[in-house]
Amino acid sequence: MSHVESSETTMLRDSLRRFVDKEMPRELARKWDREDIFPRDVFARLCELGVTGLTVSEAYGGTGPNIVATMATIEELAKRSLAVAVPYIMCVCYAGMNIGESGSPQQKAELLPKIAQGKILFAYGLTEPNVGADLASVETTARRQGDKVIVNGAKSFCSGAHLSDYIYCLVRTDSPDKRYKNLSIILIPPSTPGVTVRVTDAIGMKGAPTTDVSLVDVEVPASAIVGGDAGWNNGWSMLVGSVLNVERLEVAAMALGIAEAAVADAWSYSQERVQFGRTISGFQAIRHSLANVRTDLHACRLMLYDAASRVDRGAPCNVESAMAKLFICEKGKSIVLECQTIIGAYGLTREFDIEKYVRDMLILPIAGGSSNIQRNNIANMLGLSKG
Repeated sequence: MSHVESSETTMLRDSLRRFVDKEMPRELARKWDREDIFPRDVFARLCELGVTGLTVSEAYGGTGPNIVATMATIEELAKRSLAVAVPYIMCVCYAGMNIGESGSPQQKAELLPKIAQGKILFAYGLTEPNVGADLASVETTARRQGDKVIVNGAKSFCSGAHLSDYIYCLVRTDSPDKRYKNLSIILIPPSTPGVTVRVTDAIGMKGAPTTDVSLVDVEVPASAIVGGDAGWNNGWSMLVGSVLNVERLEVAAMALGIAEAAVADAWSYSQERVQFGRTISGFQAIRHSLANVRTDLHACRLMLYDAASRVDRGAPCNVESAMAKLFICEKGKSIVLECQTIIGAYGLTREFDIEKYVRDMLILPIAGGSSNIQRNNIANMLGLSKG
């Protein structure tokens, strides 16, 4: 496993780091976290860098697809704030990749140029109160009525729905016994009559919080069916394509960025904090802890960009993306907790960013397919006998 970053990606990182330093200073990021704010003005300036076109083809005004560069962007933004990183994912990955891969010609022509400019955000309406990882069992229904579609049901953990232009909503559109062949995906603007969005007060991911969504006799045009008429009852195939692999990597990229930020803070703190007449970086326990987290970061980075480069090459990566999501999110959690321990009591206060890293990181082993789901996926894909 190896990954040599291209000069173009390195230049992109340098540009993003300058942007973060200028437009996303720590004090602002703390305010966004504290007040649960999505900084639309900062996001708009981010879009001017052209990074929202990284999953959109040149034919529609994008520069992509370039998954390695997309992951690098998520990583750099997540180092400072998920209030910008998550909406970026909502635009580039949720919207750009899904419409690019599954949209009808009309949907691509209408939406992709706007997505490339950063003007469209999607929220994922997949999970439901009674349905977590078993998406084929969704209970939200949709029926055709002339040139309209009527949707009824509920979605939970629908991150950023109140910020989005469309909820990418998975619905059942045929008999429950036609499993996998009875699902469709509908684009639903949150402002549509019958849609109610309630923000959930979670411990982290502030600025793009998760929500519960109620859908009561929601009426949208048939043109809102992803893939057009051909997409009716064909939603399952849209969920299990390359977009699924990239979704795992999106979460892993956030985890890597947060872990890197935590290690950088703990590394600096250890060389500033004086105890017993010396900086704590001189104590073997601290030195070993920092060496361990640096080593873990290196492994995480290799796994992420190996899988991302596989996506770019069109190589098989189902197993690698699941492994990357599992390993990086679990290691990321252990990394930030170790860094909090190094910083000590100050790491429990809002004066230090480490407590934010911890809150955000605790979400990521659950989001985008939990760690145990990834373990099941890996065992199944590698053909492990079930006895």
